[in-house]
Amino acid sequence: MFARIREDVAGVFARDPAARNTFEVLTNYPGLHAVWLHRVSHKLWKLELKWLARTLSTFSRWLTGVEIHPGATIGRRFFIDHGMGVVIGETAEIGDDVTLYHGVTLGGTSWKAGKRHPTLCNNVVVGAGAKVLGPIEIGEGAKIGSNSVVVKDTPPGATVVGIPGRIVQSAPAQTAGNNKRHEIAAKYGFDAYAVASDNPDPVASAMGVMVEHIHAMDERIVELCQVIQAMGGNVNTDRLEGMSEADFACTGLSPVAPKTQQQKHDAFDPHI
Repeated sequence: MFARIREDVAGVFARDPAARNTFEVLTNYPGLHAVWLHRVSHKLWKLELKWLARTLSTFSRWLTGVEIHPGATIGRRFFIDHGMGVVIGETAEIGDDVTLYHGVTLGGTSWKAGKRHPTLCNNVVVGAGAKVLGPIEIGEGAKIGSNSVVVKDTPPGATVVGIPGRIVQSAPAQTAGNNKRHEIAAKYGFDAYAVASDNPDPVASAMGVMVEHIHAMDERIVELCQVIQAMGGNVNTDRLEGMSEADFACTGLSPVAPKTQQQKHDAFDPHI
């Protein structure tokens, strides 16, 4: 038991730069208290002492602001930062080294008995306020952005943001450059709320691609009009007024920068 407690405390120091000393962690981290009380209530649940287990769980909720059903299965070094408002359902399964922030819900989408809550594999990070719903699986090392609502399986290493959750970054191939980034991340920390400033917004990216495509079509039309005019036809060769990021300012979205000709060639897909 004491070995598990030391392991939990070490996990706090590894993932929370605000932690100053062991005594502070032991006495002032309600997320840890909730996990420790859950271990006791889970054992009672397995012993069929279900009322006692639920009563201890309710006391833990009152004490810490974290509600973990006694039936939930939780792995090692599980860390709930801040804690308040976290809800974990009965059939939820959580792997090792998982981190949840305040306001996270691991909930169900059905009233039917059986598996109805999510499974979080090892090293998953779920940002503040996120909702992970249903009997889905969040792959190892995945990150769920703050306030996202995830209702579908997430592949390992992916980053999911938005409502409903959309994958904005998949696990990159292991290259020398990526290994270097992992070394830097290990040295300076990780994305605490599971969404980095350079993660692309999929909606903005899609709009940017559409704008770029329209721009390319406009260029082609201008070229065709000029050829027709040179052959003796009578067509309007005036250019249309261009679009800029200022046109999208009120939406809060910024379209992606136009690609170079080489990038366009590299991105071309004949099946689209």
